[in-house]
Amino acid sequence: MAPTHDVPTHDVIVLGAGAAGLFCAGLVGQRGKRVALLDHADEPGKKILISGGGRCNFTNLHTAPDRYLSENPHFARSALSRYTPADFIALVERYGIAWHEKTLGQLFCDGSAKQIVAMLVQECRAGAVDLRCGEPVGAVEHGDGLFRVTYGAQILAAPALVIACGGPSIPKLGATGFAYDLARRFGLKVVQPRPALVPLTLAGEEALFRELSGVSADVVARAGKAAFREAALFTHRGLSGPAILQVSSYWRPGTAVDIDFLPDQPQDWLLMTKRERPRTGLARVLGAALPERLAVRLAERIGLDGELGQKQDKALRAAEAQLRRWTFMPSGSEGFAKAEVTAGGISTAGLSSRTMAATAVPGLFAIGEAVDVTGWLGGYNFQWAWASAHAAATALADFP
Repeated sequence: MAPTHDVPTHDVIVLGAGAAGLFCAGLVGQRGKRVALLDHADEPGKKILISGGGRCNFTNLHTAPDRYLSENPHFARSALSRYTPADFIALVERYGIAWHEKTLGQLFCDGSAKQIVAMLVQECRAGAVDLRCGEPVGAVEHGDGLFRVTYGAQILAAPALVIACGGPSIPKLGATGFAYDLARRFGLKVVQPRPALVPLTLAGEEALFRELSGVSADVVARAGKAAFREAALFTHRGLSGPAILQVSSYWRPGTAVDIDFLPDQPQDWLLMTKRERPRTGLARVLGAALPERLAVRLAERIGLDGELGQKQDKALRAAEAQLRRWTFMPSGSEGFAKAEVTAGGISTAGLSSRTMAATAVPGLFAIGEAVDVTGWLGGYNFQWAWASAHAAATALADFP
């Protein structure tokens, strides 16, 4: 494409008006830069609006680098240390948005996620950001020190471009892999994207658990070396609930997910129960620790009929061991359609952890979910959006 502009129309162009893009644009604009924020969706912050059941789990008090997945586990450390949950809480409180801690350090709006979007849009207004929504982003070219972006019928030009388009999770909201295509065109590598924080599916014999759809239990779920103590939910397609969503980010096709159904019971619990209540059956014993339908199904699968007092200690130990490490072999996941975020993405190998800038392409930055940094469930991914956006904005304030 022949250059249309000899001079820039803006100082910075940000692609993607989600959490990271909105926050970055507002910060850069407030530091005196002319910022264009572009999105193909008809309004900004669509994923924010549906997050946290509509109340936006906007950060987590326990944010730490070890709660993020990446091919470079140390990459997120710099940005996270320089923009903390306390920093974002201060912004939220400045806007008078009431919030509460739900569980495990997860912070939610008392009211609505709309308040967070409105706050971010107001921050953009305070920075005189040129926010444009509802037109497709077309060609993106780079030459003569300028990035040229075709947006609708116009061409915008700036010496800096920020990729904040997110990943392909929740495509019904318009999410695509555009960020990865763009990154590859500029020579950046992409770590294979995959659904994360996503329900897992069961097939074959394990599909028998589908009759428990709607039943949940507090468990410890494990995939590889990762383990999470939260609720697991049986669905008509397989397994979901917070514990499963957490381990799904670590799970790989062809590997197992192990579930401990007895996290609160002491070792040799069944033997102790046998001595205390020898005439009780296994299903009834399990019913004291688990939902009744689940207790009955697990007892049936183990196959120990009759009273505990009639069973050998060896058989009860084996049954307890099975209940503490019940192995499921998921047939897959529910994919990007149901994934809360995308794991993988733009490789951190080509980015500066301090500035989020592409080391080989002056003026190019990548932030948020588009980057190969994926947090745990519970506000961690929003905190990465804020922190990575802040890191880029700090650098952009002094660019070029």
